[in-house]
Amino acid sequence: MLSVRSSIVLVALTALLAACATAPVPTSPTVPAPAPGPAPHPDVPVIAPPAPPPRGAASLTSLPGWNDEDHLAAFNAFADACRIAGGNAARIQCAEAQHIRQTSRPVTPSLARAFLENGFVAVPARTDDGRPGLLTSYFAPEYPARRERTAEFDAPVLAAPAGWRRGQTLPPRAEIEANPPTRTLAWMRAEDLFFMQIQGSGYLTFEDGGKARAAYAADNGQTFVGIARPMAQQGLLPQNGTSGEAIRGWLAAHRGAEARAVMALNPRYIFFAMDADDGGDPSGAAGIPLPARRSIAVDPGHWRYGDLVWISADGGNLAGARGSYQGVVVALDTGSAIRGPVRADLYMGRGDAAGEEAGAVRHPLRMWRLVPVAN
Repeated sequence: MLSVRSSIVLVALTALLAACATAPVPTSPTVPAPAPGPAPHPDVPVIAPPAPPPRGAASLTSLPGWNDEDHLAAFNAFADACRIAGGNAARIQCAEAQHIRQTSRPVTPSLARAFLENGFVAVPARTDDGRPGLLTSYFAPEYPARRERTAEFDAPVLAAPAGWRRGQTLPPRAEIEANPPTRTLAWMRAEDLFFMQIQGSGYLTFEDGGKARAAYAADNGQTFVGIARPMAQQGLLPQNGTSGEAIRGWLAAHRGAEARAVMALNPRYIFFAMDADDGGDPSGAAGIPLPARRSIAVDPGHWRYGDLVWISADGGNLAGARGSYQGVVVALDTGSAIRGPVRADLYMGRGDAAGEEAGAVRHPLRMWRLVPVAN
């Protein structure tokens, strides 16, 4: 990384030679202290100097793959979400982005790039051991559903328990499925409901053509446990064949008691509320719609909603995995399995194609925080 500060040079003075010891030592003239200036008028605000760049900051041009970025898409992702970003510098850059949108029609890729390079510096995020973190992905699934139970659609979409409080611990998945504690909103295939609970929301299409969005409403407070590893350990799937689509296929092929036993390995259970489908993308925990491929879920213990982030991830080893993911994204969501300073879940979009790609994302990850600067 390039340093943004010049180094400090220390100057040492040598002692005078003994032969010159008898020479008079010059003294510095007394410089009178400057007269104090007038006190600021109480109605005039005192403007603080700009804060220095963060330690370890570098130009965005040093980021891996920066020249290949779609800078206009990155600019739009920031401009759409920056109203929730915190800090004075972020508010200044947000106002500048809105001004550019209003006065430059259209905003060009070169203008978008200049805005980002002049308004932000990159600071690397690091794990405790210095190793790469992990990138996974999620999507907004679209599933068929029924208003009445059938042999195939036998898994209930349950409403939130009355009086539920965040952090409350309820029974694990198997007990809830055996004795549903709340009313049923719709019926789904068991494997579809399982994956919708992992994603946290989804879109339902009923047999009469009606559509709805199932939105997260509550959870049972149990810790999320991924079932990919135990399925591989039990020989149900190959070690490199545990993508989302592979897991879904196995659950569908073994629908019934066998699949329920595997899904019960994850004790976490999600309850839903039913909303109208507006045709857009779902909102994340930050309360604004998630732009596909430009938003991530993060650990709120290390990131703030609205943070601009550069991700660089390659070397995914799941079957069907894309080679790499690089680009500007915005932190707009969180998830129970997203923990640590270099951990992100990339929102891929809506529908089957997004879901197929999302299920194959498990890539070593590096992240940079793009810190706004007040110019």
